[in-house]
Amino acid sequence: MARVVVFHHAQGLTDGIRSFADELRADGHDVTVPDLYDGATFDSLDAGVAHAEQIGFGTLVGRGRDAVDVGPAEVVYLGFSLGVLPAQMLAQTRPGAQGALLCHSCIPTAEFDVPWPQGVPVQIHAMDGDELFRSDGDLDAARDIVASNDDAELFLYPGDRHLFTDSSLAAYDRDAAAQLNRRVRAFLAGIG
Repeated sequence: MARVVVFHHAQGLTDGIRSFADELRADGHDVTVPDLYDGATFDSLDAGVAHAEQIGFGTLVGRGRDAVDVGPAEVVYLGFSLGVLPAQMLAQTRPGAQGALLCHSCIPTAEFDVPWPQGVPVQIHAMDGDELFRSDGDLDAARDIVASNDDAELFLYPGDRHLFTDSSLAAYDRDAAAQLNRRVRAFLAGIG
């Protein structure tokens, strides 16, 4: 069993994110899903991003940090898109991280002033034609992490959807999401 903290994407803590977390719980993992938006959800990615900008990305990362401050340090951090910000920051900077799962996004490690920590395994997942992942520098950041760490893997799925793992959104891709889910579960089984 692994302890997993799941950070939602810009559209908020949707039913699809809750369902993903429930699947991990069904495997016996201890899963926490902080709501960085205090209950707000959005029908579009643009509206969710606008909300995140209004709150401030630094504030959202701080909320992610606050959500784990009182818990154990031995955690796997899982982030979806916007949720990669707190997940990656914590995996890179909080001692005790057991791993990271970065879905739909990846931040250059320099953003957190330290390289990716050796011994902390990471998987990065995105669609190969996801324009947000390619144009915002996420693909380059992911390749840099993989090139400098033996415990890092990048998985690119066919397609161009951004939030393809969220079963409650129109961008959902059942086949790609199922493949990602199998890889995530195997990753967690190896840690747990």
